[in-house]
Amino acid sequence: MPTRPDENMNEFKEFTTYVAYAIETFGVVIILIGCTAATARLLLALRTQRMSDLYHEYRRNIGRSILLGLEFLIAGDVIRTVIVSHSLTDVAALALMVVIRSFLSFTLTLEIEGKLPWTREQSRDTNQAA
Repeated sequence: MPTRPDENMNEFKEFTTYVAYAIETFGVVIILIGCTAATARLLLALRTQRMSDLYHEYRRNIGRSILLGLEFLIAGDVIRTVIVSHSLTDVAALALMVVIRSFLSFTLTLEIEGKLPWTREQSRDTNQAA
């Protein structure tokens, strides 16, 4: 007996929901692994480097893992909201989450790289010529 289109759509939405949760879980795992690896590197380098250098490197490494994890978290939210739920409340909640996470990404990038994300770094040749 052939399946009804509603059943197929429900199966697709259920599958998509699991995919979105898997992507979000991957984002959390990336953050956890990145923080653990950064902490391990810090502990291993405590004897050989200055504490101020280690502190800045540690913050950069943790920031990078958070940035990468946030990208996956946003992707999972977008997939789940666009495919699964179509209510205005869910879309508004997604928009708010994307704004907050984008702000976090912006501030983390600014802190890690020390420059605005849209500014290009000058090449060494240009700096030496000036």
